Amino acid sequence: MSYLRASLPLLAALAFAASPLTTNGFRGFAPNQFPIPQIDPPVQPAGYAFAIWGAIYLWLIAGAAYGLIRRADDPDWQPMRPALTLSMVLGAGWIPVAQISPVWATAMIWAMLASAVWALRRAGQADHWWLRAPVALYAGWLTAASCVAVGLLLAGHGVMGAQAAALTALALALAVALGVQSLRPDAPTYAIAVIWALAGVVVANLAPLNGPVVGGCAVGMAVVLLRAARARRPLAPARAT
Repeated sequence: MSYLRASLPLLAALAFAASPLTTNGFRGFAPNQFPIPQIDPPVQPAGYAFAIWGAIYLWLIAGAAYGLIRRADDPDWQPMRPALTLSMVLGAGWIPVAQISPVWATAMIWAMLASAVWALRRAGQADHWWLRAPVALYAGWLTAASCVAVGLLLAGHGVMGAQAAALTALALALAVALGVQSLRPDAPTYAIAVIWALAGVVVANLAPLNGPVVGGCAVGMAVVLLRAARARRPLAPARAT
């Protein structure tokens, strides 16, 4: 039974990683998917930032495989597996939904984020690089992506202008990030993913220069980095395999 439970995250990670290969992939919502077309929205990161998904997919697969082979019945691994599996199963179906409905895609990505953060919260102390690190990187990118989706919905449905929506999304992302960092200060890859996303937003807003958004991102990156630096402590060593 332990091996069956441990195999589910690996199967989910493989399905998740295969989703871009069985679809047209995803590089952001199309402008005409909103009542008010979002052409070059300031909240959206530059296209290169989405390359982080390659690292996320590979690391989730590697971590799940290690957990199955070496830690099938380990108490440090068991509690987080259901939530992580749920998040990745949702992720496996996310791209087709995003190509049809930004509203439903936003609801799904927030569910993915909530379950990923829950998995991170329940992950044990040992095997940092196989257990917490990949889940934290995944949750960090989802934090940014889910808030970007909110910003696009706000602007795309006329709730507020694109600039105000971008700044609102940045504030929301920072609030979520600091909350997650307070839950797991021992997961620095979470901060790395959030900073990577914010840097992508900066690049997207350099030409022409969008001072408020670039400045907001710079403040966010500094705050997240400072929080991670203050929380830094020696990582628990991996147990002998």
